[in-house]
Amino acid sequence: MMPESVNQAYIFVPMLMVVLLTIITFVRMSAARGATMKEMDASYYRAHLGAGEPESTTAAARHYGNYFEMPTLFYAGCLTAFVLSGVGQWTVLFAWGYVVLRLVQSVIHGTYNNPVHRGMAFMLSSVFMIALWINIGIVVAGKL
Repeated sequence: MMPESVNQAYIFVPMLMVVLLTIITFVRMSAARGATMKEMDASYYRAHLGAGEPESTTAAARHYGNYFEMPTLFYAGCLTAFVLSGVGQWTVLFAWGYVVLRLVQSVIHGTYNNPVHRGMAFMLSSVFMIALWINIGIVVAGKL
């Protein structure tokens, strides 16, 4: 169990993990698109019109795009907790829960890509995101 007092900067560790996942996902997408461009007309990428990418390349690109959706709320939540000096045990627990489940979702998306399993990881990560923001809401209410 973590001590009562939590170093406020500790919230940046799970944030850095999501940044690392984003970078890894970018590299994977770039490699997939690079390989695809050797096999198809590169003009497709001007406006994404015409014969599309292979499924694996599209999945890699969509997965990368996902890191600019829900994780933006994660970053905002972590930064809000830090700015308000509201990083506590629960904040850190919810942040790490989100990170672990995003990692699980990424592994599923990057390997066998079962939508049911991937969706479960996403839903559970969303629960941790909601809990993180409820925790932040409690911190904000306590400061009013």
